[in-house]
Amino acid sequence: MADLSILVNGVRFPNPFIIGSGPPSTNARVMIKAFKAGWGGVVAKTAALTDSHVVNVQPRYGKLHSPSGDVVGFQNIELISDLSFEAWEGYYKETKDAYPDRPLIASIMECYNKDRWQEIAGRAAACGVDALELNFSCPHGHPESGMGAAMGQDPKQVEEVTRWVVEAVNIPVWAKMTPNITDITKPARAAVTGGAAGISAINTVLGVIGINLDNLRPLPTVEGHSTPGGTSYTAVKPIALRMVAEIAQALPGVSISGIGGVTRADDAFEHILVGANTVQSCTGPMLQGFEMVEELISGLNTRLDQHGFAAVGDAVGKSLPYFTTHHHLVELQEEKRARQAAAQAARAAKARSEQDTEWGKGKFEDEAAALTSDRR
Repeated sequence: MADLSILVNGVRFPNPFIIGSGPPSTNARVMIKAFKAGWGGVVAKTAALTDSHVVNVQPRYGKLHSPSGDVVGFQNIELISDLSFEAWEGYYKETKDAYPDRPLIASIMECYNKDRWQEIAGRAAACGVDALELNFSCPHGHPESGMGAAMGQDPKQVEEVTRWVVEAVNIPVWAKMTPNITDITKPARAAVTGGAAGISAINTVLGVIGINLDNLRPLPTVEGHSTPGGTSYTAVKPIALRMVAEIAQALPGVSISGIGGVTRADDAFEHILVGANTVQSCTGPMLQGFEMVEELISGLNTRLDQHGFAAVGDAVGKSLPYFTTHHHLVELQEEKRARQAAAQAARAAKARSEQDTEWGKGKFEDEAAALTSDRR
């Protein structure tokens, strides 16, 4: 079996599967359950300093069904953690005490203020977490106050805030990208310029999961109203794979934690092939349970063995050389047709040159007749 462990930015993951920031990492109890189930790492639910005003609503989730009834998309309007940061300091310590050898990554988000970012980063690092993930990507709620995706859509702010955090801690810093942007490589490059060791991508895609056709209200409906929220699960995987590939091509050598549409091992393998070192899943365990990691592990082992990869790191980015431009695709197709035409011409010439050698393989008189034009 292949070696599923991978070293990323000096942190050893026993396997590349990480619980993404959100409900499956909402407190120490659930994070410990995730590690017990076999996940290789956990990104804690995003936290802010205690005086940040966070109020979640109910209901806050919605499902997108295919015509056959399968869940293909999931939407949430859930904000970051509504718990105090003091509570999170306790959760970080409790989780690391229970699983000291498993990577725990603190997800943090703040307003555009150096002191606040450096305070929360330093306090999280002091609790023993292995890395930080900077949430520049939350698509709902906080962008209204200049946080989350609003910050992540401004490369200058991304670079500056990343630099503030990197100055304040001595552990790896990942920057989480929003897909709600024209060119995701611009903020990703800015984060790396600011000192980020890695990029997490993508967060959820801002969308509307549907309309209740009985009362004409958007979903999920809270007191008759709603707001666009973050769409995830299978529906966003094509967008995620494209953006992970773009980041990998633009920033070779920078670690990537791939996120988006990971519901089974093959989804994760695709993320790895387009450049992800690790793979995060959040909606997956919400709908399937933490035990889904068992299929992720066994399925990835099968794929790695199938293609002769001795370790998961050997597969990272293996599909990237096959991405090209449309113009190049046309050239490749024309080159193939030219090769086929040349091969056909060569076969015809060879047949003509060998004509005399064919005599005598059948009845001589029949062979002669086949070459004779007879007009009566």
